[in-house]
Amino acid sequence: MVAYITKHKNLITVLSGILIAIGFASGFIGSENLQDIALISATIIASTPIFIKAIQSLRMKAFSIDLLVSIAVLGAVYIGEYTESSIVTFLFLLGDYLEMRTLEKTRSSLRELVDMAPQEATILKAEGKTETIPVEEVEKGNRVIIRPGGKVPVDGVIISGKASINEAAITGESVPAFKTINDKVFSGTILDNGYIEIIAERVGDDTTFAKIIELVEEAQETKSKAEKFLDRFANVYTPAVVVLSILIYAVTRDLYLAITFLVIACPGALVLGAPVSNVAGIGNGAKNGVLIKGGEIMDKFAKVDTLVFDKTGTLTKGKPEVTDIRTFNNYNLQTLLGLAAKAETISEHHLGQTIVKEAKAQGMDLTSIELQEGEAIKGNGIKAVVNHQRLVAGNRKLMLAERINLPGQIENYAVGREKAGNSAIFSAIDGEIAGVISIADQIREDAKTALAQMRGNGVKKIVMLTGDNEHTAEAVAAELGIDEFYAELLPENKVEYVKRLKESGHVVAMAGDGINDAPAIATADIGLAMGEGGTDISMETADVVLMADKLMQFSHAYSLAKATTRNMQQNIFIAVGVVFFLLTGVLMGDVHLASGMFIHEASVLIVILNAMRLIRFNRKQTKQAEEEIQGAVMKA
Repeated sequence: MVAYITKHKNLITVLSGILIAIGFASGFIGSENLQDIALISATIIASTPIFIKAIQSLRMKAFSIDLLVSIAVLGAVYIGEYTESSIVTFLFLLGDYLEMRTLEKTRSSLRELVDMAPQEATILKAEGKTETIPVEEVEKGNRVIIRPGGKVPVDGVIISGKASINEAAITGESVPAFKTINDKVFSGTILDNGYIEIIAERVGDDTTFAKIIELVEEAQETKSKAEKFLDRFANVYTPAVVVLSILIYAVTRDLYLAITFLVIACPGALVLGAPVSNVAGIGNGAKNGVLIKGGEIMDKFAKVDTLVFDKTGTLTKGKPEVTDIRTFNNYNLQTLLGLAAKAETISEHHLGQTIVKEAKAQGMDLTSIELQEGEAIKGNGIKAVVNHQRLVAGNRKLMLAERINLPGQIENYAVGREKAGNSAIFSAIDGEIAGVISIADQIREDAKTALAQMRGNGVKKIVMLTGDNEHTAEAVAAELGIDEFYAELLPENKVEYVKRLKESGHVVAMAGDGINDAPAIATADIGLAMGEGGTDISMETADVVLMADKLMQFSHAYSLAKATTRNMQQNIFIAVGVVFFLLTGVLMGDVHLASGMFIHEASVLIVILNAMRLIRFNRKQTKQAEEEIQGAVMKA
């Protein structure tokens, strides 16, 4: 019976409204008995779902708004105010319906994400046969085909074909990405044109898309400090309202006044204002490729006044290339590159992998070069024995530690390359400097615009921490107008700098690639990771994840956090203001039960509608910024 009533609450609302209309019509024609019967019937019908929820809250030992309304309705019926009791119950149900409809819109971003989830996959079986199966049945290693207009059902790597893929569901980017053999694709993205075959690498709940939905759901349920405070406040405020109503009756002996006070003082808008802003803000972020992990993160992010960036892969594109190789002491360029590349195969550092990539691009067969032993020196370079020759490749610190002399001519050459924005990798063979490999990485096109926007939104200080050399760091800092930079740092040094900033009173957000900078990201007040498609470590450990590797998303996330916090404050101000206005009106005799209930429900809708503005927040500004960036790229 309870389930039936709950399920048909909308029908009950309509029926009570019809009965109220009949009651007023009966009163107009002078039939008072019929009027009372219609209004009492409307009260009984409309109050039933309210009473049920009130009883359920009592069982949970909670004072809910439904309980306050139930007490008020019983009191109104007791004193014969059937018009008031019927209108209050009808308005409460109508307000509940409108709240649910508008709240659904604030969750629209999450619902749209869920709707994007693929349902089926076409797998390629033996002898070229295909079979369409539910996406839940796809197994790791299956060969999956995706045709034009189809959704990518799992995360995987392309083994055949090429295509233009809309990755908006993952990255928030509307411009399709071109993908070909060996490129990764993600579940939930859509193939605009082309044809690809992929090998499934992540399936089911392990796909990037599934993790995004899970994270957004969890974030929208995570409460901000304001919400937690309001919950505690409501637990005290609601029973206090009951006590005050009793005191008002005891002093005035006016039961109608006490009942009116009870209804008007309901903290509906106050309790709802903060969470609905939180849900709308997080939903906006998800739709724009930004995962903000909860209301408390949103609160803290809005207070950030200092940004700390890693350089490579954050302010720069993270796709370095070898720009020059200069040999010294009569060493052969191919020999030097081959030895260095073979040694770097044991390193995970991006510069080392760039050297390996360059050697392969020049057609070198690294399998023919023998690596006897090797050791990666964290933050400095690598030591190895290759083809029975002792190789040391890295920065000046490593050369100094290994007592390898750097003549003035070589040092001057390296400094010149660094001032031009390159990282200089010194390479020594058997204790003698053999050459310098120059590697450069381009600054992101959107970096300057994004940093300017964040300064405009309240960031007071921008700092760059990098393991790269002083000259390259200075060039990047000068180009982007960064306030402070610190170069040639190890991961533990970055942690120390972040701690120092926090101790000096700054609220710090640290942005990095989510792997090498994990310690500093974890130390900051807000840890932010950038990663195309989202790496496991970044999605699990960072407070904020940018899915598209774009600093404009960082700017959007920061301004969104501030806007969401402002929106919460506005809603709290509206709720408190309306309650104060109504209670003053009640005590002065200017506000009555039905009109007060109407204004109360209107205030609830106002705070929801105010929060819904966050769903479309910043779209125009973001579009303008993207057009500016594209224009700058075209001119370049």
